[in-house]
Amino acid sequence: MSKRDYYEVLGVERGVDESDLKKAYRRLAMKHYPDRNEGDSEAEVKFKEAKEAFEVLADTQKRVAYDQFGHAGVDPSAGGPSGEGFGDVFGDIFGDIFGGGGGRSRQRRGSDLRYRMELGLEEAVRGIEKKIEIPRMENCESCKGSGATAGSKPKTCDTCTGRGQVRMTQGFFSVQQACPACRGQGTIIDDPCRPCSGQGQVRKTRTLSVKIPAGVDEGDQVRLTGEGESGGAGVQSGDLFVQVSLKPHKLFQREGDDLHCDVPIAFAILALGGELEVPTLDGRAKLKIPAGTQSSKVFRLRSKGVTNVRHGHTGDLYCKISAETPVNLTKEQKDLLDQLQESIHLGGSKHSPKECSWADKIKGFFDEIVS
Repeated sequence: MSKRDYYEVLGVERGVDESDLKKAYRRLAMKHYPDRNEGDSEAEVKFKEAKEAFEVLADTQKRVAYDQFGHAGVDPSAGGPSGEGFGDVFGDIFGDIFGGGGGRSRQRRGSDLRYRMELGLEEAVRGIEKKIEIPRMENCESCKGSGATAGSKPKTCDTCTGRGQVRMTQGFFSVQQACPACRGQGTIIDDPCRPCSGQGQVRKTRTLSVKIPAGVDEGDQVRLTGEGESGGAGVQSGDLFVQVSLKPHKLFQREGDDLHCDVPIAFAILALGGELEVPTLDGRAKLKIPAGTQSSKVFRLRSKGVTNVRHGHTGDLYCKISAETPVNLTKEQKDLLDQLQESIHLGGSKHSPKECSWADKIKGFFDEIVS
């Protein structure tokens, strides 16, 4: 009898990722698990079928061979799947449920750490080197991370014979889990180190110097390899990720590589034109204002933004002009404004094209309502 397609067995598409593959297998394994279906031979067959399909598709090399040659590409007699024990695969999927998968063989490195560093805009744009203090677990200097008193050594655990794992079997069901005697370490300490109480690690605060490259933005990270927490004797330490957070700036707002700035300006300069001094990260710059410029006009200063940390492109600075209404006027100033307004009003659309256009639209709107 020919075998069913493995993807069909698990009910997944060919491009399925590892996460969805495990979910599909977990669902079928729970449904057809023999202890839940006593006396149901069909459930046992489907359980074994799902296990076989998962074993192949979860292995990158086997999956490639299967996709290319079908069942022939993974036939044991042709050098296909090795037929590893049921507990090895099933324990990997259900280890988190039954407490397995915590053995020493899985401990490859220490934990990663994260540090949030607040920077001012100028610091992020130009780059900076800062010192930070990181509390972390480090190997005990007395026992060098072994947990045993200096001069002594941990002994091999008799329960798991140093493997760090034991196999729990109940009928057809078999699962690997962390050894309860040595808690997955594979060794037992008879004479624990006093400074670290046999843990092999102590908490310390370490001062580190971090170089932040020019052009970093909100959320960017700098990785310091090996500066995370210790994983114990003979185990690689984790990494430290320094995440950048930008403080609000009193003048500029950053959007990617561009900067934006609101610039208040006197009404007279907008009307008559002139030259305005505006701030940039490199100092002051001159901005020419044409006569008759309207409020909310945006002027672009090229290459006055931020140089991107990845590709070196420099953004622009956008200055948005906003007219400032005079306040606290004297009687003489008010009289002068009245005279100016009257003169402008007599000129009609010649001096105030938008205002006249708006007035015409309002008049037409009410005329339509009346009619």
